[in-house]
Amino acid sequence: MISRIHPRDTSPSEPLAEALDRPISDQEGLTEHTVVAHWPGLDYYTLDDEQKSWTSAEWAEHLDDPSWQHPFAVGAQDDRRAIWHADVRLHACDRDLTGPEWSEIAHRIARIAGIQRPGDDHGCRWIAVQAQPGRLDLLANLIRPDDTWTTQPHRLLPLLAAECRRIEAELDLRSPLLGPDPGQTARFAERSTAAGNGASPGAADATTQLAGLLRQLADENTGPLATVRGLVEHAAHRLDRLPHAYGPAAGHQLELIARRLYGVQQDLDATAAALPATARPVPLSTRMTAAPPTPSTRLTH
Repeated sequence: MISRIHPRDTSPSEPLAEALDRPISDQEGLTEHTVVAHWPGLDYYTLDDEQKSWTSAEWAEHLDDPSWQHPFAVGAQDDRRAIWHADVRLHACDRDLTGPEWSEIAHRIARIAGIQRPGDDHGCRWIAVQAQPGRLDLLANLIRPDDTWTTQPHRLLPLLAAECRRIEAELDLRSPLLGPDPGQTARFAERSTAAGNGASPGAADATTQLAGLLRQLADENTGPLATVRGLVEHAAHRLDRLPHAYGPAAGHQLELIARRLYGVQQDLDATAAALPATARPVPLSTRMTAAPPTPSTRLTH
């Protein structure tokens, strides 16, 4: 599951259209199968199940209302872009989730993002839209009914990523950060150990050297892959801040690349760990000192 936070907007129309993958309409009704979760205070604004038949245009108007009701509410540095939008996407090989599972994911992400707090029935308005396969979109207006601006956690993207890892573990979903198949690693280790038992000292030394090389490549602090990943992540953050339409999309692609690089690091580290344990090779100078050639074996002229 991969999370993405979009640039904030002044209107919910375009974010909702992106979540639906089609223009918003005043004719098409969105049922509870599409709007899978929402802020608890919505029940005070509707009668019975009225909200289940709202059109996408009515949902956009509902999210936009606080901006009209509190036109002077601003965020940090006089920011008036109150519409917050994030999405999470499942791995292509994940199973289809049920409506209650999507709803659970939505509420958990809403709590992590600070747009819903336990016991707060009068917080900011938000909805969760599940209109595209394997994707869930959350849209919120950060202006609260008391004319204040919702405070979100610092470094929100890492918090969302950590919550996605927990959700994956609990719902048996695939993670983009998974290493190699454990069974495959075990089989590789078994074959390598069996070969190492009858290998020559030179082969054992080479195995140890290769394992060390793999660990150097995978090292999180000094390895070249970690350096490349850091540069890719930096570029992703810079692109995400661009006002142009292509910026966030390109930034999201770079985030996926960075996660794949991290997966490669894990694969290399797991492969190094699966190699048979051997004694550290003795430097050539040490071997020559410990066992110098005897006079009988020296060439004479």
